[in-house]
Order: sequence, then C-alpha cells, then structure tokens
Amino acid sequence: MDWHGKTVGFALTGSHCTFAEVMPEIRKFVDAGARVIPIASHTLMTTDTRFGASEEWQKQLKDITGNDIISTIVEAEPLGPAKTLDILTIAPCTGNTTSKLANAMTESAVLMAAKAQMRNQRPIVLAISTNDGLGLNAANVAKLLVAKNIYFVPFGQDAPFAKPNSLVSRMSMIIPACEAALKGQQLQPMIIERFND
Repeated sequence: MDWHGKTVGFALTGSHCTFAEVMPEIRKFVDAGARVIPIASHTLMTTDTRFGASEEWQKQLKDITGNDIISTIVEAEPLGPAKTLDILTIAPCTGNTTSKLANAMTESAVLMAAKAQMRNQRPIVLAISTNDGLGLNAANVAKLLVAKNIYFVPFGQDAPFAKPNSLVSRMSMIIPACEAALKGQQLQPMIIERFND
C-alpha cells in the first residue's frame, strides 16, 4: 500500500519491554511515505526502566518521525475537530489502556487521541501487550473486539506456561493490520501462536 498522503497517529503506552519491537514498525510507516504523529503515555514520558531511559525513547520517536510527541490531553484534543489522523495505532497497548478504552475513560493523551478517532468514525488499531489479557482484562478485550472501528494486530500467548494469562500482538504485523483496517477489515487470523518460552 502507498502510504503517501496518509497521516498515522502512532501511540505508545507503558509496556516498555515491547518498545524495541515497535520502533522499527514506526520507521516502516515513515519509509512507506506516511506522516507519523507520535503520541505517548505519561509512563513513557516519565519512567526509566531496565528496557531503556524515557529520554532515549522520546529521542527515538522524534528522530524517526520528525515530529514532536503529543503527550498531554490538551495537545491531543485538537486531533478530533481537525480530523488529523487517517488511522491511529496504539502499540504497545497495555492492559491498563485496554481497560480504560473499553470503559470510555479519557485520562491520557493516548486515550484522548482514541476518543478523537471514535468521534470521527476512523479506524483504531490495537497491538495489545498485557499480562492479564486472559485474566480480568479478557472482558475488556472482548468489548473492544466487537466495537465499531476498532481492530487488532494479531495476538497470542507469548509465554503460556510462565504467564498463562499474557497476550502480546505480533508487532511485525502492525502495517498489514492497519492496511486491512483502512478497508474496514480485521486482519486474519487474529489469534495466532506467539510463543517466547
């Protein structure tokens, strides 16, 4: 697909262990000609972890996209009225974000961007990464599976024996999932094998 002329909102939430997997996917959008607007949760903007420093992740996002990061509700709110985004990808999409999105809570830049997309009836693509996708969060995943204009990057159990409730999307399938979503389709198969252990 030719991404020239398309604006992609690429939002990251606090599953820090998957950031290294996601950054090359953002680069693929840029290389394909898309304008990419980075959006980040408070956690990404403020937390250093064993997977990397916040400042370094922010630098990578800016360097790859050439755009400033939207990181507050106030910055994200105009995305709706301006109809800025052709598609919004939330990758990684944590269990926390999944829960709040499924229950109409808007308390971050990422969720405000999602609300803006829903207002405009434009696609949102979720690449989940949650330790409780088959636990308490399963109800929220199910609510989003049947929600209008919400699509999933194919996902599976990443560690079924060590963490049997954990679900993670295959991040290398973000662009195909977005291409399908722009056609109003869910990329199939949606549930895949994704063992790490």
